[in-house]
Amino acid sequence: MADAYCSDCKRNTEVVFDHSAGDTVCSECGLVLESHSIDETSEWRTFANESGDNDPVRVGGPTNPLLTDGGLSTVISKPNGVTSDFLSSSLGRWQNRGSNPDRSLILAFKTIATMSDRLGLVATIKDRANEIYKKVEDQKSSRGRNQDAILAACLYIACRQEDKPRTVKEICSVANGATKKEIGRAKEYIVKQLELEMGQSVEMGTIHAGDFMRRFCSNLGMTNQAVKAAQEAVHKSEEFDIRALPFFIDKIKFLEVDYGEDE
Repeated sequence: MADAYCSDCKRNTEVVFDHSAGDTVCSECGLVLESHSIDETSEWRTFANESGDNDPVRVGGPTNPLLTDGGLSTVISKPNGVTSDFLSSSLGRWQNRGSNPDRSLILAFKTIATMSDRLGLVATIKDRANEIYKKVEDQKSSRGRNQDAILAACLYIACRQEDKPRTVKEICSVANGATKKEIGRAKEYIVKQLELEMGQSVEMGTIHAGDFMRRFCSNLGMTNQAVKAAQEAVHKSEEFDIRALPFFIDKIKFLEVDYGEDE
C-alpha cells in the first residue's frame, strides 16, 4: 500500500491498487482516485502452448536489415508430437507454397553464427561477416561455389577487418569440411568481388604476431612470466626484419635461453 490524497477524506489516506482493473482506490471511503492506469513493471508470465515451457519471452528476435522483411516474417513450426502428416495438411501446404526469398540468407547467417560461437567471436565480427556475405550474395556470382568455403572466408575477412584476426587453420576447424586451400581461394574471390562493387581496394588490416600471442599462450597454459617473455620476443622481432636478417632469430633464442635459466 501507499499514501495518496483523497478528495473525499480531505487528507492523505492509504490506497489500494487493483491490478486487474487498473484502479487506485482509497482504503477508507472507497473512492476511485485513478482508473485504467498502466502497469509498467515486468510481466513474467508465460504464454507458451506447451505447459512444460517456462520461457517468459513473448517477442521474437531483433530486426535484421539484411533481410527483405527485416526478419519479422512468421513461420509456423511443426507442433510437438505431430507426425509428418502436418506437411500434407492445408496449413502446411499454404506455408510451403509461399516462397521465402531470404531462406538461403537465413541458413547462411545461422551457419556463420554457429562458426562464430565455436570460435568465441564477438557479435560485431558475426555481423560484419553477415554483411560481407550479403554483398557477395547480391551479386549472384557465388552460385556453384563451395558455400562452406565462402562463409568461412567471410568470417576470416570480418576478423581481419575488426582487428581480431584468426588464422586460416582456426577458421578451417569450424568450416564444415572446407579445406584451407578452398577457403583461401574463396577469400581471394570475395575480395575481388568487393573491390569491383566498391571501386577501391578492400581494407583487410595488417596481421601482427602479437595479435595471436596472448590467445596461443592461453591455449598452451603458459604462466604470466612466460607470456611476458614471449611478448618481449615478439616486440624485438618486429623492430627488425628477421626475414631479411636471419641472424636476429638468434636474439629471440637468447631471450628464450635467458628465460629458461631464470626459471
